[in-house]
Formats: sequence, structure tokens, C-alpha cells
Amino acid sequence: MCALQAGRRGRRVAVLERADRPGKKILISGGGRCNFTNLHCSPENFLSANPHFAKSALACYTPADFIALVELHRIAYHEKTLGQLFCDGSSQQILAMLLDECAKADVRIVLGAKIQDIRREDRIGGNRARQAGFTVVTGNAQFSAPVLVVATGGLSIPKMGATAFGYEIARQFGVPIRECRPALVPLELDGAERADFCDLAGVSAEVVTSLGRQSFREKLLFTHRGLSGPAVLQISSYRIGAEPLLVDWAPDRQLLAAMLQPGARRDLSAAKSALRAHLPARLAERLLDIAGPLSWTNHGLAEIERRLHAWTFSPVGTEGYEKAEVTAGGVSTDALSAQTMECRDVPGLYFIGEVVDVTGHLGGFNFQWAWASGAAAGRAL
Repeated sequence: MCALQAGRRGRRVAVLERADRPGKKILISGGGRCNFTNLHCSPENFLSANPHFAKSALACYTPADFIALVELHRIAYHEKTLGQLFCDGSSQQILAMLLDECAKADVRIVLGAKIQDIRREDRIGGNRARQAGFTVVTGNAQFSAPVLVVATGGLSIPKMGATAFGYEIARQFGVPIRECRPALVPLELDGAERADFCDLAGVSAEVVTSLGRQSFREKLLFTHRGLSGPAVLQISSYRIGAEPLLVDWAPDRQLLAAMLQPGARRDLSAAKSALRAHLPARLAERLLDIAGPLSWTNHGLAEIERRLHAWTFSPVGTEGYEKAEVTAGGVSTDALSAQTMECRDVPGLYFIGEVVDVTGHLGGFNFQWAWASGAAAGRAL
């Protein structure tokens, strides 16, 4: 996105791609159909040490702008839940669209570019003034330019080629970095919680997960190692320490209300029947096995109802960068211009996309940040 925007403005652009093919993360996204943006994108859908940083770029390149490009290329798409847009066909269509736009803008893409050295040095300009520029040395070539844009991504999914290279470049030039951590990542359980729930692997339910003032209403999925599904992936981005995770198993519903009616049965069988009306049978039975009431009085029923709406999990960690969809943290936004993504103290050096301390929610928001931050830089070059 940055390259094609700059190329459209007449800039000579080379994209140095470490992999042997471009857009690998685009190709695997959205189950192969690329969740390329979200209709409801707003700054509130992003985490950052500076919650205001993303506003400018997101306002200047919106989901409507990317949708217009998709429609120009006659790519059929559809909306799924919560404003998520997917290709009807394949994510290859989005990659082909971007490559086509780069080709139209005379952008040169160099594949398999293993970078060995980056230098910043003064040059003599046309008016004999000294200007800073960058030289990038690969295994078999050398590239020089007045501007260097770092779009290396984060640490997530190392099998796709993710490395810490972008952060190494930032450190080389004295650009501060916010501590990185896996985000949008499954959580692991241990001990009694693993014994109680991990044999339910594959069972899912719509819940509300909460951590502090942040909450998400989506599906939770049990795995052999702990908890996953959109509701868990979303909340994982906000979990920094060992904070307990709250789960409401039945948002906006009273599971045991029928048992409070005059003449209603009050026993374990009736309680399981009541829960099975709203939850998967195995999950309903397991929750009651763990938290069945000490008595079948109104007070006992109220207590289990309360617990079902505020169930506490204490995950022992995450499944790490191997399973994380994105990396939280990264190049500090304090060091960058919100309008252009240029480093304040290193003119000509830009950071865009996931390498920056801006992390989107699940559902197309991280792609939209890639497009928006790339467009902001590309239009400024």
C-alpha cells in the first residue's frame, strides 16, 4: 500500500521482500478468503500506549477507500458477523490487486532480499546541500534512497517468516520500542482448570469475556490446552499479567429462572435440563458438576446463577507467537508522526503496520491499520 501510493506520486520505489513470494500473511488470512477490512473500524478498535495515535491515518484512509479499490478490481466480497468483509473467492485476489496496482505505479518488487546492512549517510544534493539518505545492502545488491520505510511486521507466526528485524532497525537508529507480547492468542489453563475443562476441546458457546472494563461478546472455544475462540482471542490482547478472566456463560439470560417458579422441580437433573436449553450439553453438565448449589433454596439457585454470569478462569499463559495472530507493542508511537509515520528524530525513516505499537481487534482491523498507515507514509514520501 505504501509503495503503490508513493509510486502514484512519481516516486521511484523498490520493495525489498525477504520471502520468496509476497503477501504470505494475506494469503493465509480469513481461512484463505482474507478478512480485508471491517465496516465498523474506529480508533476504539485499536490498542496502543497512545490511544489517539491511529486516528489521523484511519481517518485519511478508511474502509470505504479500500472497498472502492476492491470494487474497482471487480472482486466479489461479503459481510460476515460484526462488519467483517471477506472475499467470496480467494485471498489471492487481494494480493493480485495490490501487485497490479504496484505494477501500474512502476514499483519494483525484489523477492528473496536478505538484508545484511543498513546505513544512514550524508549525500551532496543537487544544490550542493548535504542530505541524509539510506543505503541497504542485500546479499547481491545495494539500494540507496533518501527514504527508508520499515514494514516488517511483528513476531507472530514465525513459521511464516516473522522475525524481530524491524525492532532491530529501530534500535539501530535509537527509536524506542514498547515491550512486545503475543496478542489475539489462545490462553493456556493448568492444574484443576485444565482437568475440569480441556477434555471439552471442540465445544464452543457464545459468551461475554471481561477483563477490567474491557469485554467482548463472541464465541469461546475449548482446546486441549485451554481457551480460544474470538471472545478469548480478543480479550487476550488486554491481558498483560496474571489477571483473572471473567466469563458470562449466558449474557442477557437467566438460566435457572424456570426453577424459581411455584411447583418447579429443584434438583440436579432439572438444573442440567435448564442449562442445556442455552448451552452445549457437555458444557452445561460440567459447569453444574463443578459449581452445583449447596442447596436448592432460592438463595442456592441465586448463587449458582451469579457464578454462571461471572465465572473466573486463571490462565497460566498464552500459546505464544506461534499461535498469536498479531504482536502487541512495538515501535513507540511517541517517536513517530501520526500524520506520516516518519520518525521525529530520524528524518526519512518511517515505520508502518504491525511493527508499530498499534494493535487492532480481531476482524479485519489489523489489515485496515496496514492499509491506513501504509497510505499515510506513501502519500508523504
